[in-house]
Amino acid sequence: MRVVRVLRVGAVAGAAFAVMGAAPGAPGPEADLAYHGSATMSGGRIDVRFTPRNHGPSAVPDATVRLRWSKPLATGETLPVGCARSGERVVVCRTGALAADEVGQRMEVRVQLRDVSSEVVLELDTVWGGGAVDVNRANDQQRVLVLDTGDTYYF
Repeated sequence: MRVVRVLRVGAVAGAAFAVMGAAPGAPGPEADLAYHGSATMSGGRIDVRFTPRNHGPSAVPDATVRLRWSKPLATGETLPVGCARSGERVVVCRTGALAADEVGQRMEVRVQLRDVSSEVVLELDTVWGGGAVDVNRANDQQRVLVLDTGDTYYF
């Protein structure tokens, strides 16, 4: 019985590594994800528009980007398909497949702060890269100060 249980655990672990695209101890394919866009805030409502890009050299079957605000978000908001709340200040969104050296679909996320504030810091970063290794994390981590002026701030 014990041997069967160990084999099952090993099979599940092996399947998990196969899905992630790497064997234990072996690096996955290399990709370089980046996010560029803009953010605008007016009356505590924040509009974020950004485009993911994969600089390659390998394709990414899917990735997840995290948007984190320095202030809590209002509850009960409707988010775009592929996005979900993962905390009082955090939204995560799927990017979809990103071919090597290609730009992905433009993404638009609109949220409302719980309390109106004169400013908020928005941070974007990759949480999951589809099993790919990103050795240049500098361009997939963005941080922007957004003032409640209605002006557009680019990142």
